[in-house]
Amino acid sequence: MLFEAILAALPVILAILALEFEDLVKSIVSFGAMCLSIAVIYWILNAPYVAVFQALIYGGAILALFLAAVIAIGRGEGDG
Repeated sequence: MLFEAILAALPVILAILALEFEDLVKSIVSFGAMCLSIAVIYWILNAPYVAVFQALIYGGAILALFLAAVIAIGRGEGDG
């Protein structure tokens, strides 16, 4: 019961952290951890295909696109 409660609360906490962090890299890492924790929930619910797609598409591809965009645009530290 405790394990399920932690798995239910973890994506919510990580999503809030992804929105609240000022640093973009920390926000992206929180988003990736949220996506991977949702994949774990799918895996435990006996939906392995959905879990693998969640981990590959959101945890991998979208996260890589976000990181590439941050690197390409810059973090805004040298503007001021």
